[in-house]
Amino acid sequence: MILPIVAYGNSILKKEGINIDLKQSEIQKLIEDMFETMDHCNGVGLAAPQVNKSYKLFVIDSNKIDSDEDSRKSKDEIGMRKAFINPEIIEEFGNMTDYEEGCLSIPGVYGNVSRHSQLKMTYTDLDGTEKTETFSGFTARVIQHEYDHIMGQLFIEKLKPLKKQLIRKKLEDIKKGFVKSRYKMIFSN
Repeated sequence: MILPIVAYGNSILKKEGINIDLKQSEIQKLIEDMFETMDHCNGVGLAAPQVNKSYKLFVIDSNKIDSDEDSRKSKDEIGMRKAFINPEIIEEFGNMTDYEEGCLSIPGVYGNVSRHSQLKMTYTDLDGTEKTETFSGFTARVIQHEYDHIMGQLFIEKLKPLKKQLIRKKLEDIKKGFVKSRYKMIFSN
């Protein structure tokens, strides 16, 4: 089922998510719905708060960016489609790189964000197995963006002050519901 996306201005986007009890039967269905919603919206990642669930859960599909068409992904980088349950970043490292990011909750707003090129994290997979893995490149960037969501942070908070000033009117319009989007949205509560 395609879920509506929570728009900028809704308080759930500013709350840290709670850990998920893997015995909850609705988690598997939620993950399936999140993948379907992300695909419908042409996103590369989606966090539970963006679909009005205050959980530490996100899904990504870093395969969607073709390295031949987009310089954010190196030619030898392998993407992945994966769900991350109760993730925790242990360490961010590597070069800091700037890339233009956007967000399904903030349609039409983009800006350069500086992030580490690699990270190490623990998470639980769909089978309930705890894992510790290292991610790099575009996949690491998508993970960091979605991880920020479950910690109550948005990419616009990482923008330079001048850029924040330039997008202020757009953000106010989104809060008020004055935005066009290809997908259904939930506005301020």
